Amino acid sequence: MALGPRLDLRQSQSLVMTPQLQQAIKLLALSNLELEAYLAEALEGNPLLDTASADGDGAGDERGEEAGEAAPEAADEGPDAEPTLASDAGSDLDVDFDERFHHDSASDSVGLSGSGEAVDFDSFAGAEGTLYDHLLAQVGERFDGIEAMVAEQIVALIDEAGYLRADLADLAQRLGVPLALVEAVLAGVQGLDPSGVGARDLAECIAIQACEADRYDPAMATMIAHLDLVAKGAFPQLKRICGVDDEDLADMIRELRGYDPKPGLRFGGGAAQAVVPDLFVQRTAQGWAVEVNSGTLPRLLVNRRYYSELARGAAAKSKAWLSEQLAGANWLVRALDQRQRTIVKVASEIVRQQEGFFLHGVAHMRPLTLRQVAEAIGMHESTVSRVTSNKYLSCARGLFELKYFFSSGIAATDGDGAVSAEAIKSRIRALIEAEDAKAILSDETIAQKLAAEGHAVARRTVVKYREAMGYGSSVQRRRQKALAG
Repeated sequence: MALGPRLDLRQSQSLVMTPQLQQAIKLLALSNLELEAYLAEALEGNPLLDTASADGDGAGDERGEEAGEAAPEAADEGPDAEPTLASDAGSDLDVDFDERFHHDSASDSVGLSGSGEAVDFDSFAGAEGTLYDHLLAQVGERFDGIEAMVAEQIVALIDEAGYLRADLADLAQRLGVPLALVEAVLAGVQGLDPSGVGARDLAECIAIQACEADRYDPAMATMIAHLDLVAKGAFPQLKRICGVDDEDLADMIRELRGYDPKPGLRFGGGAAQAVVPDLFVQRTAQGWAVEVNSGTLPRLLVNRRYYSELARGAAAKSKAWLSEQLAGANWLVRALDQRQRTIVKVASEIVRQQEGFFLHGVAHMRPLTLRQVAEAIGMHESTVSRVTSNKYLSCARGLFELKYFFSSGIAATDGDGAVSAEAIKSRIRALIEAEDAKAILSDETIAQKLAAEGHAVARRTVVKYREAMGYGSSVQRRRQKALAG
């Protein structure tokens, strides 16, 4: 073969991510509140974008598409869909770009604002964390499965002073879990930092801190139970009730004054922000209705009348700029419509797969993966992952993150289907709660009982689930029941 310069013509296909397509993918992963902030910036930067009023009478009547409130049934539209969306932000949204493009830094996904300007990350450094954020971070480390869900609900009900203002029985009924589980999870939440958080009254708050300091002896317990006498200064009566002398009483009061009656006030100085749902799920006579929370989104329209007025008599450069703004406005409206349809489609499949949860509670959850949902609706797994990130669903049982509905499964011994890990944990909890003080179940015995019920669970899995739920070993539980007896 001769060596020398030559000119070859090659033809190949490649997937190119346009700036619009990159932004469309980011829109899919945004929550409604994050999207609201993005749209506010887009409205400010594009004069051809406008919003409609609540009654539908916007700033123009001839302007085209409406975004942010796509009806659930719109997801079934096929050939009639806008061709521009299919090429720019529709079908291309359902692609695993992580497999085709390499991202080396966080700036690839969050480093730019909607206008293309760099985000000032230093502005976040001095932000003071709230009590809710502080507790939620600890919940993620100490709980999982059903316990994590219950703990998140409990944390959301804790006020800024650190006290739980809710009835546990009502919470258990709303979540569809046993009251014993809620009480056990609350005990775990009360072990979080700051000490004393999650208490239901002042005496319980002080008692938690005394236990943390290893000073909760019978005398201190009696004093905490009679805080009204401490407030009155009835020291002779306190000495008699607690069975201590003057010196011991002085030490106890000194210790008591060192505890924080409002442990939550050291964080943030304000109440936790409530989570706003992105979706509403309601049971109707026709089945389950899934609706996007349009209350957090403006009704976005393209002001074509204003475009015509500006383009009339404008210079060539101005017309080019206006055409660019019009194309951007049209793309955004269609991309938002596609986003809503995709979210409703994914959420509807989750509701269908987990109907047992919505009807009967957590114990009836099925094992579910992103791949199962993706295959059922004909989308890529990465698309489902983006849709379920940072989005919350509101139903009759409470507020849940979409990611919550995905859980691993335990194979049945007869090979007939599988049971979710949450259901296995619920059964282990029931066995432990029902055991007799003279017949404490070992982990091996629990595994055997589960196997007899058709659940192939290894002993080490029982240990992992038991510890995650906050239960001690059989030796520890035997001691606790003996002391309680």
